[in-house]
Amino acid sequence: MFKKTVLSTLMIAFVAAFFGILSSFDDGDLNTGSIANKVGQSATVLLPENALAQSMGSPTIADIAEKSIDSIVNIASTRVVQNAGGNMNSPFYNDPFFRRFFGPDSEREVPQERRAQSLGSGVIVGDDGLILTNNHVVEDTEDLKVTLHDKREYEAEVVGTDPATDVAVIRLKGNDVKGLKPMTFGDSDKLRLGDTVLAIGNPFGLSHTVTMGIVSAKGRSFNGPQRITDYENFIQTDAAINPGNSGGALVNMNGELVGINTAIVSRSGGYQGIGFAIPSNMANMIMEGLVKDGKIVRGWLGVQIQDVTPDIAAAMNIDTKEGAVVSDVVEESPAEKGGMKSGDVIIGVEGKKIESANDLRNKIAMLGADNDIDVTVLRKGKEKNLKVKLGERTDEVVLASSGSGGGSSGERAVAGLKVAPLNNTTREKYNIPDTIKSGIVVTSVDQTSVDSQGLREGDVILEAGQEPVSSVEVFKKKYDKEDEKLLVYVYRNGSRFFTVLEKD
Repeated sequence: MFKKTVLSTLMIAFVAAFFGILSSFDDGDLNTGSIANKVGQSATVLLPENALAQSMGSPTIADIAEKSIDSIVNIASTRVVQNAGGNMNSPFYNDPFFRRFFGPDSEREVPQERRAQSLGSGVIVGDDGLILTNNHVVEDTEDLKVTLHDKREYEAEVVGTDPATDVAVIRLKGNDVKGLKPMTFGDSDKLRLGDTVLAIGNPFGLSHTVTMGIVSAKGRSFNGPQRITDYENFIQTDAAINPGNSGGALVNMNGELVGINTAIVSRSGGYQGIGFAIPSNMANMIMEGLVKDGKIVRGWLGVQIQDVTPDIAAAMNIDTKEGAVVSDVVEESPAEKGGMKSGDVIIGVEGKKIESANDLRNKIAMLGADNDIDVTVLRKGKEKNLKVKLGERTDEVVLASSGSGGGSSGERAVAGLKVAPLNNTTREKYNIPDTIKSGIVVTSVDQTSVDSQGLREGDVILEAGQEPVSSVEVFKKKYDKEDEKLLVYVYRNGSRFFTVLEKD
């Protein structure tokens, strides 16, 4: 009897969803208006999984949404911003015809500071008022006001932020913080393509809005200036995400937090079916580090890596199309000390499969410094297990004057130069176009040094010794090998040229 009931319910659901015709319609009902009305009245059976859930006594989408929404908060932030002058509140200010009436010497044209307010979302994850959100929701704010689903309002303080992943943790202030309903973390690694998910947040200031979709893709990352964060491993979903959803929850069908909604790809600025969420496993790990230490210490392996392409796989005579090829190993790095070699293909870390170079970068960073890890590589087609003690990753290496290429790891051979990786920050600061795919950026130059002749702040070093420069470590290694002079190929403001770095 039970099987017959479930089967009947599913049949009704599918017929209603795909044909819009129910067995109760008579001949007079078969027109667009009446069919739409009757299907609308039967909306509770349009989704087969809802029908099945109701038949088996499992929670429906409505049950999950009703339970989850109490854990979502509205975050109002206030920050001071600079505008270029003018009456920014005037609807005519941006119209050239009307703007001339303000007058070029008007005080309205004087650059001014103004207080800007923005709205975002957050997820309660602790009984003590701990809330997980995005860094861009709370960065540079003067004050934060949090509104719960039951309309209670609290001031909040920032516990810690991590711009590299766009994760932030805040905490409610006050002695009357009680009765909160934290959301349980789910395992984002277990998500599958096609899984149903709910996005909950405050789009356009519309408090506690629930939208539904599926997991469209996993492990999404972007190259060039389109990168959203430095460490990307996004869940892609077609659940509607709009401005104001940032920091809200992506929830699975168990009512668990599997992602923090972060960004959209849109030409209009609104929903176009492509949204991205930080996986809950990554967000949870970042949160724990921020709460415990107030900062994130990332692991460093010390290798130059690239994806395994079909051509590389064929040339290496390996079957896998996954993993990360080690194209170079930094001297005295954790990788070198652990026995890693150029040409190795890293296919596993700590028993977890490595899918790509970006996947390896994320996993190593999240493992932290000073940890002994197991790394599985393919070397000449055979698996080999290595033990590596990770170092600490830093974003910038200073090349200081040393007179000679030797010395301790703190000494560098290029006098007067300070260089940094080509990333979102340096690309934006020095207006470097996306056509420049790799290199390192000169962030300061001692003009009295003959070593750094011809270089300026903002230059991108593309090659050294007629070999590509993909990182600060690769550049240092190449320079240290040269006896007297190093030929470098440089990009500057749309032009490229060679210059020579001379050693003392």
